[in-house]
Order: sequence, then C-alpha cells, then structure tokens
Amino acid sequence: MNPAPPAALTGAALPLALYVHIPWCIRKCPYCDFNSHQRPDELPEAEYVQALLDDLREDLPLAQGRALGSIFFGGGTPSLFTAASFERFLRGARALLPFADDIEITLEANPGTFEQARFEGYRAAGINRLSIGIQSFDPGQLQQLGRVHDRDEALRAAAIARAAGFDNFNLDLMFGLPGQSQQAALLDLQQALDCAPTHVSWYQLTIEPNTEFHRRPPRLPADETLADMQQAGIALLAGAGFDRYEISAYAKTGRASRHNRNYWEFGDYLGIGAGAHGKLTTADGRVQRTRRTRMPKHYLASGATRVAERREVTTEELPLEFLMNALRLRQGVPARLFHERTGLEAQTVLGPALAQLRQRGLLDPDPLRLCASTRGYDHLDTLLQSLL
Repeated sequence: MNPAPPAALTGAALPLALYVHIPWCIRKCPYCDFNSHQRPDELPEAEYVQALLDDLREDLPLAQGRALGSIFFGGGTPSLFTAASFERFLRGARALLPFADDIEITLEANPGTFEQARFEGYRAAGINRLSIGIQSFDPGQLQQLGRVHDRDEALRAAAIARAAGFDNFNLDLMFGLPGQSQQAALLDLQQALDCAPTHVSWYQLTIEPNTEFHRRPPRLPADETLADMQQAGIALLAGAGFDRYEISAYAKTGRASRHNRNYWEFGDYLGIGAGAHGKLTTADGRVQRTRRTRMPKHYLASGATRVAERREVTTEELPLEFLMNALRLRQGVPARLFHERTGLEAQTVLGPALAQLRQRGLLDPDPLRLCASTRGYDHLDTLLQSLL
C-alpha cells in the first residue's frame, strides 16, 4: 500500500510539458538505443498525426487544465515529417490544451533532411527551436557512426536554420568517439561553435545494450583521455560564452532548454507517440509514470490500447527519482522544490543522508539548495549511489 503524499502536492500546481515521439529514421545508427525504426517506403504521416491527437485526448484529465510550457518533437527523425503535419498537430493540440504565451516548441532534425523551404515551413507552423543531430564533423567518424549526412551537410544545416528564421537552435555533438584524440574532439567542438548555435549538447559516446556497437564494440579512448578531453572541451565552451547548466548541456544566456529543465526539475510531462514516456502528478498528489507501446504498427492499430504501462511511483522511490534529475543541474535546485514536487519533507526522508554527503564534501553546504559540490558533480554516480 502506497500512502498518498501530503495534500500540498497537487498536479495542477506543477509545470506541464509535452513530449511527442516520431519513431522513424532513414536508417538506424549503430550506437542508438532509442525507439527508432527504419522508415517505410511511404510514411503514414496523416494516420500518425491523428493517432497522436487521439492519444493526447486520452491524457487530458491528467493535464488538469494546465497550459503547456514546452513541446518537444523527438525521435527517430521528426524532420522526416512535413511542415503540414506539424501544423495540423499543433493546431489540434492547441484546441485540446492551452499553450503558454511564450511556449518553447523544439523539433529534432538531422542534417540529411535539411531543405530551406521545408524549415521555413516548420517555422511558420509554430516551431521556434531546433535541435540538430550533428554528432561529428569528421568524415571518418560520421561513417563509423552510421550517419546519413556528410560534413558539408552538417555545416550547411546551421546556415539553413538561421536563414529559415530560427534564432534559437541546439547542436548535438559527441566526444570519446572510436579512436578519437583530444585534438580531434576539440576540432569538432570548435566547428560546432563556428556555426553560432545558442545551445550545445556535448556528451560522451557510451555503449548501450541492444545496439550494434554493443554487439561489436569499437575501440574507444582510455578513461584518462576522456577526462582530459572533457575538461578541455568545457573550457573551450566557457570561453565561447556557453554556461554548463547540466551534465552535457551548454547554453548562451537565456537559451537553456526549458523542456529539458522541466525534466530535471521534476516537472510533469505528457508523453505521446510510439514508445514515449511520461510523468504526471494526479489531482490527489500521486506521481505516475506512463509508457506507450513501442512498435509503430501497434501504436497505429485501430482500437489499440496505446498505453503499455501506467505505474505509480512509490513514496520510497520519489526522493531518489527527484535527486537523480535535480542534481544533474550544475546549480542544483532550491531545497523547497523537493517538497513542492514530491510532497515529502527533505529533512524527514533525507536528513541524515544529506548531512553525511555535505560532510564528505559531495553536496553544497548551503541548506537552502540541493546542489552537488564541484567534487560531487565530477563524481555524480558515487553521490547518487550513497542515497540508495
């Protein structure tokens, strides 16, 4: 039996975002463990958009009348869909849910799908932020990573984004690639900075289960090389005016991803589309995790039950779930947010553990914040393990 959190926690008081998963790619990359599938000869755009709107309608009670602060179209490769499809979805979604006046609407896009007219259409449809999956500018690395674009297409993508009216866009870039030297990683990063993005996601390649790289692992740089590579990259980004506000997220002033911050601050988000995950707080303060069915054909099936799982997060699980997100933020969060987002009192459920972590120098000593110290941030896995 999982007792309800204190009545002070109500879903209606939490910010709300929407994640929309579009599961098709031109082809599957060998490092990718996301729910993505090679596109069919004919994409079922109209059918999928209708399924998304039907799916969203089913979750409306959990929205509790809240306005959406952000929408994120992820994948897969959402930019395989036409601007008309996004315009239809956004028009339908706005009829179901209010949008905040300053809503952030992000579209993930890959350079191999960039055409200026197409992206002007996305901007006209209401999308105001792009996240462009570059991963590398090095031709050899792009081939190893299974990317469908080349270096010139990667460079051109940012120029097309700006010309299409996007003044806010992220570039996704990886480091620690097979055989990569520190010099090569920094050259990649500098080329990304030369494209003048407002946000950079710079993260280490990791080998995930159920991927081609897991079955046939490439030779990656040694741990010492990776550590030096990361520190040099952080310095390069800082020198270019990018603030590291999360483990692998760097932004110009005022350009941090609102959608992703909502995840890390333990806000609510609806998750629709094949394989999408959501986190919602009910009217009586219970936190639910939801997951949609993974396979597109099952998601599209007439009369299908799209929700594969709806699970309540127990009061025992809530503290660690909150901290696993919040401590990813470099400045952490106000300590009061723990109660506001979980309904629990930090001192009651975490008091001794937090005191010990502060004594060990892993948490910032300020009692008004939940924030990893510089040392704790460099050893975040160790810090979180201490809370298990």
